[in-house]
Amino acid sequence: MRLPVIVSMGGVNAAGRTSGHQAYRRMVIDALAEDEAIKTIVGLAVMMGLVKADGEAEFVNADNEKLSAAQVASRYKDDVLAGTLVRRIEPERFDVDALYWQSSAALSPLSEEGDDTIRVVADKTAVPDPVPDTWSVVPHDEGRVQITIKGDLNVFLSNVREFPVKAAGQLPRGFDMASLYNSRFQPRGLQMALFGATDALRSLGIEWDDVLARIEPDDVGVYSSSGFGQMDKEGYGGMHQARMMGQRVTAKSLVMGINSMPTDFINAYVLSNVGIASSAVAACATFLSNLRHAVADIQAGKVRVAMVGNSEAPVVPEIMDGFGTMGALATDDNMTKIYGDGEIDYRRASRPFGENCGFTIGEASQYFILMDDALALELGAPCLGSITDVFVDADGTKKSITAPGPGNHISMAKAVAAACAVAGREAVQNHSFVLAHGSSTPQNRVTESQIFDQVASVFGIEDWPLIAVKAYLGHTIAPASGDQLATALGCFEHGILPGIPTLDRVADDVHQDRLALGPEHQKRDPSELEVAILNSKGFGGNNASAVVLSPRRTETMLEKRHGSDAFANYTKRRETALTRSRDYLEQADRGDYPPIYRFGEPVISDADVLMTETAIMLHGARNPISLPTDNPYADMT
Repeated sequence: MRLPVIVSMGGVNAAGRTSGHQAYRRMVIDALAEDEAIKTIVGLAVMMGLVKADGEAEFVNADNEKLSAAQVASRYKDDVLAGTLVRRIEPERFDVDALYWQSSAALSPLSEEGDDTIRVVADKTAVPDPVPDTWSVVPHDEGRVQITIKGDLNVFLSNVREFPVKAAGQLPRGFDMASLYNSRFQPRGLQMALFGATDALRSLGIEWDDVLARIEPDDVGVYSSSGFGQMDKEGYGGMHQARMMGQRVTAKSLVMGINSMPTDFINAYVLSNVGIASSAVAACATFLSNLRHAVADIQAGKVRVAMVGNSEAPVVPEIMDGFGTMGALATDDNMTKIYGDGEIDYRRASRPFGENCGFTIGEASQYFILMDDALALELGAPCLGSITDVFVDADGTKKSITAPGPGNHISMAKAVAAACAVAGREAVQNHSFVLAHGSSTPQNRVTESQIFDQVASVFGIEDWPLIAVKAYLGHTIAPASGDQLATALGCFEHGILPGIPTLDRVADDVHQDRLALGPEHQKRDPSELEVAILNSKGFGGNNASAVVLSPRRTETMLEKRHGSDAFANYTKRRETALTRSRDYLEQADRGDYPPIYRFGEPVISDADVLMTETAIMLHGARNPISLPTDNPYADMT
């Protein structure tokens, strides 16, 4: 079976850019060495527009002052920390203190001497067609009419209200993706998808054309989606609101809103891909469901390269209204009651496995490039780790569609058993950690911790380190487990297991006999970390768990399969990719990361497709696409 090797990652969330572990480093910045902390602050300061690169080593701020990296870190550290992670929703997104609303009202006549009519003057284009029976309409002046209404007039009045939910995991303050390319009023989620896919592609350190030269054009698969679709005004949001706002639906709203559109944008405008396009949607387990398809296709040889990820921009009032009505989000009122703070600390709104009252929504784009092990060696691709298994299990019969069930017990037990089979029981018992769904709801903290504690007991695991990244990032819905995977790869690199800093203490009803969790980071020698288990529990019974192996464990497996000589040659070839990757990461830290956007480039026409019984040749492609000629059911036909 082919091993899916993680060769690159990219994206952006509330902690920063995914490539180079920038977002991970922001989460553990208080535990980093000074030089790593400075690099993290400076890169984020550039991303947030606080400074811009100027020459080889200097930066310049809005006052045109030239600053060194150390000076940038010293001066803007507080701004960077305050403008990242979960925080109060910023006015640029929407005004949580005075959110636009429409109030319905019935206006009644103020009766004088038996007169029960209302008289108004309006633009003649505003008169309904047909005219209501209780209305009388006569000309008033040029362009306007006088309307006499008998009885009540039902109206909607423009109004504002205070929004009950005020915290979210938002992209770093000041980061403007739309300015990086000709975004053409695209929804935020699609802008993020292009950024994330580009970030992953460039941090690979290998030119995409060089990858395509070694494979057939359809040996590439893109596995991506958004859970809710694009719900801002450029997508479904604008389409749903238009008539109620007295506006027309734009031609792009429906198309841009479809939840497979992140896949389509990446295929068309980043990779020019003619291979598999796959878009799974599974609530909060969407990333792992897409990852399962990619892993299975690589293992089966259906594709040799996969780009896997999701992009979600759910920090919009409509989505938050929906979750708020369910009672799923942390509102100001509930935080005041449960947390007992005199003044609400929005930075600590998300408190997985603590005394909590609901989750905090977040936005993110996370993309990973996977290759089969033979191609990774052949190309000299970086090795960030590998994915051996992804298990997805439903809950069976449910009393409520949102209630948990046994599916996550099954997926977690399968994942840990599979990890023991591949890496060995000792590695799982002593060198593994788990990244929890950790949504910050009272129900989740009990049910998920019970599963972890039970699984740990069965497999002899004690003090199992538990990470809950939603404390930092909020719940990003579709890419939530992409946040987990990026964090796991950061842990393998740096050896710092992020704590849950928003906790005062672990809640009394959390099952933690065999778990190690709390507000403090857990530090390990990176060589001691070999296995990460990702876990996701989604609405509707979408449960998924995945096994991630460290780079060191993966390389050991690569050498054993391909031999010492082949592996030694691979490590030499890999130096070129690593050098190019480091060059890109340095450029990105200085703000040079425009998304790849191939809009308007020449397309493949009908005349460019040459076909025989055994192959298809596309104009511009180095290799043909082989057509199936073998009968896999020969023993049955």
